[in-house]
Amino acid sequence: MKDSWIGQVGVWGQRHYQYLKENKPTVVNVMRMNGNLKSYLREIDEQAEEMIFRLVKQMAKDEGVDEAMKRRDQLYWVGRMNNIRNRAEEIVLREVICV
Repeated sequence: MKDSWIGQVGVWGQRHYQYLKENKPTVVNVMRMNGNLKSYLREIDEQAEEMIFRLVKQMAKDEGVDEAMKRRDQLYWVGRMNNIRNRAEEIVLREVICV
């Protein structure tokens, strides 16, 4: 199996790889020949994770989703945080993964 190494890359790197395979196969082939595909995908994965972390933190702050809210109504807080995380992931998908 020629893509067996993909499990060594995080989920965001895997998603970017799928995008590249489907939309830019020449880029994948060139990077394979140069031997830098795996390290590139790991870097993309790291960038995506860091961006999600920053976005979630900033959105939660901007929307007043904090520890006090968590203590008052944990279920509501979880729902809000899930919503924020989903929006952050959509941004990363558009701006980092599918480019």
